[in-house]
Amino acid sequence: MTSADLHPDLRSVRETYDLVAADYADLLRDNLAGKPADRAMLALFADLVRAGADEGAEAGSAPVADIGCGPGRITPYLAGLGLDVFGIDLSPGMIEVARREHPELRFEVGTMTALNLENDSLAGALGWYSLIHLPDELVPVALAEFRRVLRPGGYLMLAFQEGEQVRHIDAAYGHEISLDLHRRTIAGFEGWLREADFTVFSSMVVAPVNWEREPQAYLIAQANP
Repeated sequence: MTSADLHPDLRSVRETYDLVAADYADLLRDNLAGKPADRAMLALFADLVRAGADEGAEAGSAPVADIGCGPGRITPYLAGLGLDVFGIDLSPGMIEVARREHPELRFEVGTMTALNLENDSLAGALGWYSLIHLPDELVPVALAEFRRVLRPGGYLMLAFQEGEQVRHIDAAYGHEISLDLHRRTIAGFEGWLREADFTVFSSMVVAPVNWEREPQAYLIAQANP
């Protein structure tokens, strides 16, 4: 999909992350080491996906997609937790970094609003701070795509900043940029997930740490049969 085919907001996201890809990767490469809540929720997600795989051979044959994977920061961590995982990102620049730094894993350019994946083809999907730039009208589109590609009983995990405001960013990672960050609530996402045919399994909000400004939110939902 070319930039011309994208929603204007997604086009801006792609251009921005192409610009900052290398610096973003350098800044956040070791971020998980100081985020025990992140690691705990990723471990729970991995356990749930593996438990679902143990229920039958068909479930076990399905991979997990890290959708909005950026430079591949979380993808290898999930692989280390025993998941058959690959990454998808809107930004070719991010995918270039991910492939260079993690040549043992698969990474693809793609958009979460029109995934190039078969129906019911995934055991799990991760949206790790990857819906934060979507305007409200595109969030249900992305969640419907996640549901389409997840097998019944598969798990979706989302991470995002808890809040209700939109913050505009004009400088980040050593670059001048123009990007909106949408802060959202657990309750708001729960409504969207129900509409997309998910059942919420677990949610958690933790206080900000280090350089974070807002509480961090995590949601795990299961695709309904």
